[in-house]
Amino acid sequence: MSAPAAEPICVVKIGGGLSAIPGALNLVCATVGEAARGQRLLIVPGGGPFADGVREFQTRIGVSEEAAHWMALLAMDQYAYVLAERIGGCVLLEDPGLIPAALRAGHPVVLAPSRWMRHADVLPRLWDVTSDSIAAFVAGALDARGLILIKPSAQRAGLDRYFESALPANMPWRVVGADQIDALSAVLNGLIAGDGRE
Repeated sequence: MSAPAAEPICVVKIGGGLSAIPGALNLVCATVGEAARGQRLLIVPGGGPFADGVREFQTRIGVSEEAAHWMALLAMDQYAYVLAERIGGCVLLEDPGLIPAALRAGHPVVLAPSRWMRHADVLPRLWDVTSDSIAAFVAGALDARGLILIKPSAQRAGLDRYFESALPANMPWRVVGADQIDALSAVLNGLIAGDGRE
């Protein structure tokens, strides 16, 4: 599935770790909502405390890596509802086929990815694959112009191990820390101009 050629799509992953920093999640959501007025943005949620709950359950009670993978994808869906409530004017979608029309209508889209990922089932079912890799896969599937990963910190050490494998060749991408969120518009413009490779 490809995005409409008229205007480029940028994929923005909002990390779940922002919820642990007082005020960061609301600031990031407000900034992303403002940036979406001038760009076609698809927002991919992290897993945050919901995915942490899956990790804790797996450690304490025990489930297979495969079960934990699908549970963590459902955790991303939960965080998608949090983001959709905080980003003004956005649409929450599960069906990737509806994304282009929603973006053409001028809405930022928050993706609840579990249904799509379950149907595609192309990524390893391991903790090496987190929302970073899922966002990279989504960006490639939508032929996005670029990918931005918003994290509590801009340190690359926070990327999952599979990210480089999931990232399409020549896909421009950047990590933006919550403390650098005021630079989001400039980073988006750089990606659209083709000047954003990390």
